[in-house]
Amino acid sequence: MNTKKLILIGLVGLAVIGFFIFDLHQFLTLEYLQSSLERFHAYYAAQPVLVASIFFTGYVVITAVSLPGAAIMTLAAGALFGLVTGIILVSFASTIGATLAFLIARYILRDSVQQRFGDRLKRINAGIEKDGALYLFTLRLVPAFPFFLINILMALTTLKAWTFYWVSQLGMLAGTIVYVNAGTQLAQVSAVGDLLTPGLIGAFILLGIFPWIARAIVNRIQTARVYRPWQAQKPKSFDRNLIVIGAGSAGLVTSYIAAMVKARVTLIEKHKMGGDCLNTGCVPSKALIRTSGMLHEFTNSESYGINPPDDVTFDFSVVMQRIQRVIKKIAPHDSVERYSKLGVDCRSGEARLLSPWEVEIRDGDKVDKLTTKHIVIASGAQPFVPPIPGIEATGYLTSNSLWELDKLPERLIVLGGGPIGCELAQSFARLGSQVTLVEMQSRLLPREDDDASALVHASLSADGVELLLNHKAINFEKTADGKTLQVEHDDGKRIIQFDDVLVAVGRRANTTNLGLDTLGIELNSNGTLKLNDYLQTRYPNILGCGDVAGPYQFTHTAAHQAWFAAVNALFGRFKKFAVDYSVIPWATFTDPEVAHVGLNETEAREKNIAYESVKYNLDDLDRAITDGTDHGFVKVLTAPGSDRILGVTIVGSHAGDLIAEYVLAMKNKIGLNKILGTIHIYPTMAEANKYAAGEWKRAHAPERVLALLERFHQWSRN
Repeated sequence: MNTKKLILIGLVGLAVIGFFIFDLHQFLTLEYLQSSLERFHAYYAAQPVLVASIFFTGYVVITAVSLPGAAIMTLAAGALFGLVTGIILVSFASTIGATLAFLIARYILRDSVQQRFGDRLKRINAGIEKDGALYLFTLRLVPAFPFFLINILMALTTLKAWTFYWVSQLGMLAGTIVYVNAGTQLAQVSAVGDLLTPGLIGAFILLGIFPWIARAIVNRIQTARVYRPWQAQKPKSFDRNLIVIGAGSAGLVTSYIAAMVKARVTLIEKHKMGGDCLNTGCVPSKALIRTSGMLHEFTNSESYGINPPDDVTFDFSVVMQRIQRVIKKIAPHDSVERYSKLGVDCRSGEARLLSPWEVEIRDGDKVDKLTTKHIVIASGAQPFVPPIPGIEATGYLTSNSLWELDKLPERLIVLGGGPIGCELAQSFARLGSQVTLVEMQSRLLPREDDDASALVHASLSADGVELLLNHKAINFEKTADGKTLQVEHDDGKRIIQFDDVLVAVGRRANTTNLGLDTLGIELNSNGTLKLNDYLQTRYPNILGCGDVAGPYQFTHTAAHQAWFAAVNALFGRFKKFAVDYSVIPWATFTDPEVAHVGLNETEAREKNIAYESVKYNLDDLDRAITDGTDHGFVKVLTAPGSDRILGVTIVGSHAGDLIAEYVLAMKNKIGLNKILGTIHIYPTMAEANKYAAGEWKRAHAPERVLALLERFHQWSRN
């Protein structure tokens, strides 16, 4: 804490101490006011401006320092200055004093509170940003809430000082009028508490909640206005409770939940059940990673005491056939047969919204139209292909089309150094392709910390991947001699020859041909649906989830959102739930794996969130040493001085599995002390989580207590 804050705290403290030491409170009692009223009138008659100025200044000081007595001062204003003048003096003095108290508390407390509890206050800050003036106005209208406490609590939020001032002046006006008016009849007031009768408090409460009632009415009017152009098309009854568009992870889980609560639900998919994850994403890529990893172990078996085979051969087409077998083995989990048995009406075709309650399903020449109370759009996303000159002429692969290959590319370019690009670049390099990875940014995996990115960089380089960072793809060209890519770097331009190029620079939400433009459903700048906290579009009965919704395009996040979409669609009239993104894990399945939940150091610095960091290196872990996977680390970010976990990054073998313990801990507010006190089987990789907690405990050892214990044990030996 800086010197200025200490001085300010000292001055406020001295004012409070002096107030009670010199018993100044005796001058702010009803009895003293009533007994001294004639004398005050005489002073005011003689020096009206001076008395009004002293009163005004005193009121401001008392309010600014949060001293008791504001109620008596308000009565005094009515008794001494009359109704109109008293209201003017008190209204401005109380607001200025409250704003000074607000600014003092903000200067002293807000930074430390936001740094310490920033992640917990995100939703509060978002609410204040959106409705802060309304919250404050409601609190000011209800005298049951201590005004000094409101000043301090609002100071800890992001509410602007000017907003605090004018809302306070407006909100406190009703109470000011009541008290000042009572002061004009001071002789009839026997106790300050008598002014707040149950009826008056009830009136204030009704006045306070009136803005919320008015807002609800306005929302209803706005919603009615959105639906008004479609009222003629609204059915009197509906075929379905819910229609879900898209049978990926989000759509499947949404349909499953709806069927479990006995809603009548239709699921529409125009391609394959299971979506990208099953058919072109998670499942085939992990199958390929497993094959390439096994080949890597064969060729590096000498490190395990096994002479490597003279010639390890494989048939790439057989590798790809295995991947298709894996997909087919998992496919029944997401099949039409399974979901039909669960009660879901599964339809094949292309869905299009005709109105907020009508969906057209077009399958070849067959066209059906269904009506529904609610719609959930879960249409997923597809690889984004940048408009680089020549890319269409040379041809390209994406994570969708890659699985159609039957021949291993001899020279492969991978565009993009994110998770998909890194995973597939390493896999193809281990299978024998000459891989060049082109990334515009200065490092791989830019969403991860530098140290995590560096380990993946070293691993890919060791596997033979040529990494061209800070390089921009300029143009593709197809000639008689083959295909080339020209890239640009600060040092100049370079031509790269290749046989195939894999585009892995990101994914774009699937929103075309859904009829969204007809209904005026808005999109974000990145192409995802524009949704509120409840996953609703501008039409409350039309919701979105999964990759088409963002902000995280992971299978497990899609399933997480699906619960909120299904429940809010079917039961939102009774209770809606805001989607919770507080603990979102993810993993990149390179070797070593990179897993992440909550904040990492890069994000904490960008958001100016205070943290402490501890790291446990896996080269110290017994199981990692025995397995030959003793590279990587577990890094935990905690709130300063606390074992509360802000985020975790794990780099190493099975990082995606190890992170689960921390996901559970963060979700249930379990700190590192309890992880340290949990028995972990020896020897396992999971011990790394316990040892990381031990690193935190060692860094926070009570040195003074330990010094005393050392002296105690020395004494006991003698």
